[in-house]
Amino acid sequence: MENARLLHAIIETAIDGIITIDSRGKMESINPAALKLFGYTAEEVMGHNISMLMPEPEQSAHDHYLEHYQQTREKHIIGKGREVKGLRKDGSTFPFRLAVSEVQYQDRKIYTGFIHDLSREKEAEERLRDYAAELENLVEERTKSLKKTVTALREAKEEVSLSLEKEKELNQMKSRFVSMASHEFRTPLSSVQLSASLIEKYAEPYENPQIAKHVHKIKNAVGNLTTILNDFLSLERLEAGRVEPAFHEFDLVKLAEEITEEMQMIAKQDQNIIYQHTGLQSVVMLDQNLLKNCMINLINNAIKYSGENTFIEFNTEINERQCIVTIKDNGIGIPDTDQKHLFQPFFRAHNTGSIPGTGLGLNIVLRYAGLMNGEVQFESKINKGTTFILSFNK
Repeated sequence: MENARLLHAIIETAIDGIITIDSRGKMESINPAALKLFGYTAEEVMGHNISMLMPEPEQSAHDHYLEHYQQTREKHIIGKGREVKGLRKDGSTFPFRLAVSEVQYQDRKIYTGFIHDLSREKEAEERLRDYAAELENLVEERTKSLKKTVTALREAKEEVSLSLEKEKELNQMKSRFVSMASHEFRTPLSSVQLSASLIEKYAEPYENPQIAKHVHKIKNAVGNLTTILNDFLSLERLEAGRVEPAFHEFDLVKLAEEITEEMQMIAKQDQNIIYQHTGLQSVVMLDQNLLKNCMINLINNAIKYSGENTFIEFNTEINERQCIVTIKDNGIGIPDTDQKHLFQPFFRAHNTGSIPGTGLGLNIVLRYAGLMNGEVQFESKINKGTTFILSFNK
């Protein structure tokens, strides 16, 4: 008796709905949670067929489903079940997860249905989908706006260069424009990136591939825009004379290994960065931040302009006279006619196609290397790859 009272108390206070029916589908018991979900009183449903709680077409098909269940003994295990719709007394419907178990009671069989309301989960999923779509539209608008700004900047540079007599005046105008663009776009881009990360975090329990797809697109778009903005800011600081190298000793091998690990994460499928150091020494006296920027820029180019299933060689060497950094790929290469213009600002080789880029990276590498009294050399053959070499005298 004590066990029976305990079981009754558990059923009566359960959060999920619990309904038992006989072999003909008539309801024999229903707990308060189920009554609240469907909006009925116990007197209104007891003895009636369970199909009254189902919308069409499930209502008409219920007897067939119950007969099939009895014949095949296909059981929906508690905790898995299947997603169905319920019909409330007021005519509205709601989604719930139904788990059914068969119980042998005395000389007959009864069926117990466990009902878990999914209304809040579905509403949350819908809000997340709407929010992801809204963010995607926002990023698309920002992308168009920033592209227009970049295009305007390039057009402004071409027009001003024809009318101004001195390069200094052109740089001053460009500097003011880039500073304004940085202020206007950096904060909203950071907000979009943070919001996308939060959506990704909160959407994990739903395992919805569409949300993950759109969040990935948002992050990629923001990453591309941030790279463009950083290139323009670096150029602006260089031309304004605000970049001063800070020489200090650091472990070149440790820095290179960290960069290799970082860049491997953004490499294409089956694209491997192979790092190797030559020499007994590992400590150099250079500006670590400027050198890191040069390495990342060159490796990023190797990743972009090489295909999948390729190797990127990343080598460092310290000998008695020099510190040498080499990045070699087997990508699309640089046409001979374009090589003499390669380090000019905004210049991009004619075979880059739709591969994203600003045409500023190599100009920045050349100037950063120059600030550290270094040199940049390269060799390239079309469709066979490119090798860049940074060298710094000790």
